[in-house]
Amino acid sequence: MSELRVFWLRVVWAISLLLVAVDCQSTHPTEVTALRVIKESIDPENSLSNWGPGDPCASNWTGVLCFNTTKDDNYLHVRELLLLNLNLSGTLSPALAQLSYMEILDVMWNQITGSIPKEIGDLKSLILLLLNGNQLTGSLPEEIGYLPNLDRIQIDQNYISGPIPRSFANLTQAMHFHMNNNSLSGPIPPELSRLPLLVHLLLDNNNLSGPLPPELSEMPRLRILQLDNNHFDGIIPPSYGNMLQLLKLSLRNCTLQGPIPDLSRIPNLAYIDLSNNNLNGSIPAMNLSDDITTIDLSRNQLTGTIPPSFSGLPNLQRLYLFNNSLNGSVPSTIWQNRALNSTVQLTLDMQNNNISGVSGGLILPQYVNLSLQGNPVCSNGSLQGNASMPAFCGSPMALISHLQSIPSNSTDNCPASCPSGYELAPGSPTPCFCAAPLFIGYRLKSPGFSDFPAYFYSFEVYLTSGLTIKQFQLDLNYEWEKGPRLRMYLKIFPEFMGPGTDTNVFNRSEVLRIRNLFTQWAIPDSEIFGPYELLNFTLLGPYEAIDPRPSSSSGISKGAVAGIVIGAILGAVLLSAFASLYILRLHRKKYHAISKRRRVSRASLKIEGVKSFTYEEMKRATDNFDVGSEVGQGGYGKVYKGILTNGTVVAIKRAQEGSLQGEKEFLTEIELLSRLHHRNLVSLLGFCDEEGEQMLVYEFMSNGTLRDHLSEKYKESLSFSMRLRIALGSAKGILYLHSEADPPIFHRDIKATNILLDSKLISKVADFGLSRLAPVADMEGVVPGHVSTVVKGTPGYLDPEYFLTHKLTDKSDVYSLGVVFLELLTGMHPITHGKNIVREVNIAYRSGMIFSVIDAKMGSYPSECVEKFVTLALKCCKEDTDERPSMAEIVRELENIRHMMPESDSQTSDYIVTKLGKNVSPDQSSSSTTKNPYVSSDISGSDLVSGVVPSITPR
Repeated sequence: MSELRVFWLRVVWAISLLLVAVDCQSTHPTEVTALRVIKESIDPENSLSNWGPGDPCASNWTGVLCFNTTKDDNYLHVRELLLLNLNLSGTLSPALAQLSYMEILDVMWNQITGSIPKEIGDLKSLILLLLNGNQLTGSLPEEIGYLPNLDRIQIDQNYISGPIPRSFANLTQAMHFHMNNNSLSGPIPPELSRLPLLVHLLLDNNNLSGPLPPELSEMPRLRILQLDNNHFDGIIPPSYGNMLQLLKLSLRNCTLQGPIPDLSRIPNLAYIDLSNNNLNGSIPAMNLSDDITTIDLSRNQLTGTIPPSFSGLPNLQRLYLFNNSLNGSVPSTIWQNRALNSTVQLTLDMQNNNISGVSGGLILPQYVNLSLQGNPVCSNGSLQGNASMPAFCGSPMALISHLQSIPSNSTDNCPASCPSGYELAPGSPTPCFCAAPLFIGYRLKSPGFSDFPAYFYSFEVYLTSGLTIKQFQLDLNYEWEKGPRLRMYLKIFPEFMGPGTDTNVFNRSEVLRIRNLFTQWAIPDSEIFGPYELLNFTLLGPYEAIDPRPSSSSGISKGAVAGIVIGAILGAVLLSAFASLYILRLHRKKYHAISKRRRVSRASLKIEGVKSFTYEEMKRATDNFDVGSEVGQGGYGKVYKGILTNGTVVAIKRAQEGSLQGEKEFLTEIELLSRLHHRNLVSLLGFCDEEGEQMLVYEFMSNGTLRDHLSEKYKESLSFSMRLRIALGSAKGILYLHSEADPPIFHRDIKATNILLDSKLISKVADFGLSRLAPVADMEGVVPGHVSTVVKGTPGYLDPEYFLTHKLTDKSDVYSLGVVFLELLTGMHPITHGKNIVREVNIAYRSGMIFSVIDAKMGSYPSECVEKFVTLALKCCKEDTDERPSMAEIVRELENIRHMMPESDSQTSDYIVTKLGKNVSPDQSSSSTTKNPYVSSDISGSDLVSGVVPSITPR
């Protein structure tokens, strides 16, 4: 009887599902009406020709993207309106407010006129408001300031006038204000300082006036402040030197007066443009960041000498001081000891000052452009007879602004041209590969550099990583535009997958995937490259027939849907009638079996040395996970410093909700880590898996990460002997993973932030979240040479062969460790502003200038030992995996170098210099703490420059 009741319940459920399924395929009538009104208002040329018959969501109207499921009213609703570059004109209709669930409004690059309707302020779900590149007039509606979820507002390149509404200070979720190139007037509201998340404030090329609000310095996350070509009064507020997150400050041609504020406290400032103002006084002796690429103080009233702080800036590209009243000499230390080449150049424009000479040497390196025309030094005869005088005193070199490209692999030897719509893929590893590219117009709106070639490699990695394609699939040309902005013409080629495969074109889903990454701002922002915008996405050749609009449903009619659903449900009902009894009988038995397996799994984790902690114990250890106990954060959650009841200090990785691993994966990770016991590996002490929580408990490493000790944050730097000892310890830990762990393990994410230092500065390898078991022998006893896996890791440390082939080997870890060795030797980051550490050290090594890149903070060192260490590091980073040494060979060579050291240096010191510069006994622990290093991230665009992992939600 019970089985019969279950059967009829299923029949009733099926009929209800059928009725809902048939009815739910329609768009809400109010939104259908609104879309028709919007078309009448915005589309006099009938570009939206399919906005007529059928249902907007079910029939896939151009640019109308709907939610995939119905809301509580059983209707579909519009989620996005993507109408960029469709030759639309007319005006924006107030009927937009009827699309009440809409999250993205994108009408970029059309010819829309009229004003922005205030009714847009009713779209409480709106995240992206993208109106740039039109002919909009009128003022900004105050109502926009009450959109609770707005992340990005782009109105640039219109004719919008009037003030910036004070209500915009209510946009507490906003990260991007792009309102440049309009006619906005009045002062900048100081209330904008209340915006907690704002990253980019672009207000250049308007008619803004009044004083610069000092309160803007209170914005905690502001990275770019770009206010060029406005009409402000007064000075640059001294408080702007407190914008600790700032990367770019651009106040060109703003009628500003007074002195230049001290910007020394801004740790990562990369771009300063204060040119064409009325600034006076001397240039402050600022301690500028090593990241600085551009300093433009030209066309002011500055006096005094060129400060020595402009020397020793490793990434400086432009120093413009022309048209001031500076005196004294130009210090040649500005360009000395710089690794310059055809892509890394330095331009110094000192024209029209009172400069009397060049101190420290008159030999001008090949890739330095110095102009002193209009200074006494070019007329008083002090440079007479010097071969560099024409370069010093001649006309300055004109900046190249025409279309440029980065050379790719040559295709000159390919025998024939490609069919129409296809091109030779210049970067493809397959010779003479004809493929159909996607053509994309792309622009960097506020880059943090002046010369692009030096940053090409970083950009290539950043963009291809964000698009999840290979680097050789990208080809580009570029040109600088007024702003300065960097326009790019991108070609993205398919990847050749082998003979007999049709891979010279992208399929439709891949075309839409790539397009949506651009249109939804799903490519993370980069600090050095700044905000970007999509100008066009052109489908030519074999792609012309592809409908580029996003699809939200199949477009099948209601009748067809009903027929399909009826047939499916009838089959399901009959099947369920026979299966119900069987399932009911098995249910209880299965439940008990699962419970038993779970108990057995947990019992198996009671391994010696690995404790199962309770949730309450974790709460007590961290003072209820108090924010003061936080020492790090990653994609999985947060890391806390905890103190157990027995006084043991630990690091607790706590997975955040939504990132919990499956039960099997979590137990497997604990079992794996519990088997690793080595002096140079961070120890797992225990775990917690209850109350819906997953936590791992590690020993706490009081001296932080190796990367910390190589940075400027430590007053005392590591000596060469200390660095060698750290390298040897790290190598021994990895050798244990490769050869002694059972089974062996490939770490897959070796980097300087995953090498930790304890209170005695003993190095320990950490973070096995990406690790993979090495391959085991097959039936015939043959051990495969690699593991095929998805590429994971961190840009700059990734083995190039692994990246291209997805074949992970022990030599992949060797490559990553080689990069760490180069960091130890030079102090450089793996990738910094387009400089790849492997390439830079190789260039210096081959040119006989290797000691020019050795970290000066290391102090004195035995040159022979350093040379051998460099040679070993570069061998580890060979592109050919067969040319790299094994971990055993690396350990042996490091031991040999250690034995070569003078006896006083090769022995462990009786005292260890801590990060505070104090001498402590090796038995003592440092009482200070640093950001916990148990935080790691997979490959991403935001890793390329800063290590920050931005959200990949639309921005």
